[in-house]
Amino acid sequence: MTSAPFPTGPIHAVSGTAVAVRGDDIDTDRIIPARFLKCVTFSALGPAAFADDRAELGGQHPFDQRAHQGASLLVVNRNFGCGSSREHAPQALMRWGIRAVIGESFAEIFFGNCLALGIPCLSVDHDVALAVQAAIEADPALTLHADLETLELVGAQGQVWPFTMAAGPWQMLRSGQWDATGQLLANGAGLAATVARLPYLQAFSTVV
Repeated sequence: MTSAPFPTGPIHAVSGTAVAVRGDDIDTDRIIPARFLKCVTFSALGPAAFADDRAELGGQHPFDQRAHQGASLLVVNRNFGCGSSREHAPQALMRWGIRAVIGESFAEIFFGNCLALGIPCLSVDHDVALAVQAAIEADPALTLHADLETLELVGAQGQVWPFTMAAGPWQMLRSGQWDATGQLLANGAGLAATVARLPYLQAFSTVV
């Protein structure tokens, strides 16, 4: 796990070491088992990411391997994040330290939940996913740079792999529009002025 700050504002690139989790159709029940959904806040979900898979593999899961602690990028395969729409899945990944997910395809709701957290889900071809996973497994210290401007994943050893993202989410990440809270805070003066012009809000504040 890592203490990297949560994303805010425009996101133009994500860099760091990576962890590969192989397999198609990894659903949100596997990313974060249902018993952890009882939490009041998301803050403690990081250690529970892939909890059952990790227990089953007895410490051999990629998320348990010392070489992958601190990884910022997650490389997966087809239809990642399918199943339940729980937002706890990307929350758990983010709090473990993941700042971008690279894969062959993603479940639509999982993709949207990641976007709302500023976690880019970058799509690659099947052969590219396998090549990147193999590179990570061969050298866990390999640093990757996912450049949202050039739509390229660049390895520290000179590897370059293309990725894609739909125009709408791509623009939201690069402009910072994904960050609804940040936009509200940045426009605090305008919001206050609007509130001051609304008579029903003024009446409520007077009563209170």
